[in-house]
Amino acid sequence: MRVLLVMAGASVGAPLRFLVDRWARDHSPAGTVLGTLVVNVVGSFLLGLLSGWSARPWWVMPLLGMGFCGALTTFSTLALETWVFYEERRWRPFLANLGLSLGVGGVAVSLGFWASSAL
Repeated sequence: MRVLLVMAGASVGAPLRFLVDRWARDHSPAGTVLGTLVVNVVGSFLLGLLSGWSARPWWVMPLLGMGFCGALTTFSTLALETWVFYEERRWRPFLANLGLSLGVGGVAVSLGFWASSAL
């Protein structure tokens, strides 16, 4: 049953990630990098929110935590984008990509956890 819940959540998270990436490419010069940042920060906040929810039903983490958030967020794309900046010796985007993704993502997961604890 848990596998089916993970699959169901992923079937929504992955297409949403694709749509956010396409939107970012069409509306920002930062393109894919912005899309990756958005999905990772939103996913981090949501996962923090779910993790801090002490009265959550058993099915929430497989469906939303592992399935939806797991498919929505992407460490591999962050790593690739950062590597490309490194190879091109573009130090400002390299540092900004790492700093924003890890810094804002860390703050987002903390805020999500705090928000769910406050509810």
